[in-house]
Amino acid sequence: MLVLATLILLEPLSVHAARGPAKRYIVVLKDSAGDPGAMATRDSGRYGAQVTHVYRLAFKGFAATIPSDRVAALRADPEVRFLSPDGEVQATDQTIGTGVSRINAADKVNKGTGVNVAVIDTGIDINHPDLAANIVGGTNCSTGGKKNYDDGNGHGTHVAGIIGAIDNGIGVVGVAPEARLWAVRVLNDSGSGTTSDVICGIDFVDSLSPAKGGPITVANMSLGGFGSDDGNCGNTNGDPMHLAICRAVGDGVTFVAAAGNNAWDLSQSLTFVPAAYDEVITVSALADSDGQPCGLGAATKYGADDDFALFSNYATSPADLNHMITAPGVDIYSTWKGGGYETHSGTSMASPHVAGTAALYVSAHPGASPASVRDALKPLGEPRNTNFNGECGGSTVKGGGKGKNQRPVPVSHTDASLEHPEVEARADSL
Repeated sequence: MLVLATLILLEPLSVHAARGPAKRYIVVLKDSAGDPGAMATRDSGRYGAQVTHVYRLAFKGFAATIPSDRVAALRADPEVRFLSPDGEVQATDQTIGTGVSRINAADKVNKGTGVNVAVIDTGIDINHPDLAANIVGGTNCSTGGKKNYDDGNGHGTHVAGIIGAIDNGIGVVGVAPEARLWAVRVLNDSGSGTTSDVICGIDFVDSLSPAKGGPITVANMSLGGFGSDDGNCGNTNGDPMHLAICRAVGDGVTFVAAAGNNAWDLSQSLTFVPAAYDEVITVSALADSDGQPCGLGAATKYGADDDFALFSNYATSPADLNHMITAPGVDIYSTWKGGGYETHSGTSMASPHVAGTAALYVSAHPGASPASVRDALKPLGEPRNTNFNGECGGSTVKGGGKGKNQRPVPVSHTDASLEHPEVEARADSL
């Protein structure tokens, strides 16, 4: 997530907020509760809740500001499953694009035609000449009206261009240039928002999931924050974002999430979410300077060519490694707000390469489940420390005459840190 696309939650998702006259909460209702809108209206009068969002699909519930002296009573309400404090989220830029070439997604017959991809982010520049024709709809869960999902920040537009910039002879080309893009705005123009805003976006995506008769099959989340993974879809630790993602994944949407830019182990107890959730495809960042494999390009600010970016989070547990993959995330050139283009770095940039690759897979395999997409992309990927498909040449590279200064042929990508066994996404056979 770029640190410009990285949502950094300022408090753990399941830790109670500090006391005060009124705090924001996410209220998760029991499945047996009545209509969430009606329940929100009831609780507004009963508990003084000032409702900001109502959730109907990802789960039954609502977000509201609740007076501190009414929180305990609402938590004890027989219709309430649990309350979770509404954490602050924020996006910040890590640094000021070769990725499509590096994963071999350029000039393919398969262009992801008609696959619907949601970009859960800061919105998308709806008038950008490289994107406008591919944008089919969206919603705004942040500031402004519901239909104002234009991008005043730039990050979501950058992500969208990596996924699906049009092959139109100008600017850049995305991994899946004929995909249909949905702008799901959950962050404001400063790149800030709340957990409840993010859940509102997930709820919108779920409303258009295959199980609900909708078209959205892939969603990208180049954002995240501190939290934990209970391995139980948030039911054990009271994590409503995890609960919402699990419901949407169960309804047929493949979620792809940025791993995060802290060089942390995602397998520790306090971790980065949604990247740590087992239900998402989590994407770490590879440094690449020339759009080609084999490590022959110049070194980047964040590591050697075709090695893992120094900032990228990683995983150590088998469960977390099972849903992890890598993609280019350093010095990625893509679309930007105002019809422009910029270069940025972060796992926010790596994640949409994989979301686009997932769209290519779904295009070739209509009806593929999220688990089948994940399980297909990994064996198609490029393992570390291998000469993938012989693309790096023969057995040696000659550096001098008559056998002098010879060294082994380079590998497609390496891992000097020994922390990244995950494969790199490749679109060669899609």
